[in-house]
Amino acid sequence: MTDEATTPNEPRLVIETGVDARIAEIIEPVLEAMDMRLVRVRLSGQNGLTLQIMAERNDGSMVVEDCEAASRAISPVLDVEDPVEKAYHLEVSSPGIDRPLVRKSDFKRWEGHLARCDASVLINGRKRFRGFIRDVTDTGFSVEREQPAYGEDNLAVIPFAALAEAKLVLTDELIRESLRADKAAKAAAKEENPSEEAAESASDDQT
Repeated sequence: MTDEATTPNEPRLVIETGVDARIAEIIEPVLEAMDMRLVRVRLSGQNGLTLQIMAERNDGSMVVEDCEAASRAISPVLDVEDPVEKAYHLEVSSPGIDRPLVRKSDFKRWEGHLARCDASVLINGRKRFRGFIRDVTDTGFSVEREQPAYGEDNLAVIPFAALAEAKLVLTDELIRESLRADKAAKAAAKEENPSEEAAESASDDQT
């Protein structure tokens, strides 16, 4: 993983269609105003009808309080626009450790890690790939096959223009890197808000 910072308002490579796309159009400005970025929208039949929204802060972090704040901000806007005809349950969450990769910066940030990728066209005779993210550029990336079959190319170059879906695969190395990144984000947040840290210390002293 590289430590390259994410870019606010960076467009997504993987976008929704239909009602999901309409919902994304409605909520993205709300999230951007909160220094957050939309990762994915998915309306599913889970528990009747559930609107799942993945979001994150521009530094890649997203704690429970952030999810709650985003939910409170999004709900009234969706009520006004009313893009879903039936009653639904709103669920706002972080992308998680084995997260979807939807922006160029996601691939740069998690370069070297194992991922599953689907292409919209045949590449080396395949559309689905599982391997390590390598050689990320402005136009695409390579997937180094985890277990290539005999006679098959070990490396596949996937243009971003041909990317249909991508997701990190949960590994011990990914967990370690995610914990390190989370710790660094929390430390940076404390440096930006030293008054809050001081207040917490004072509260601890009084207990």
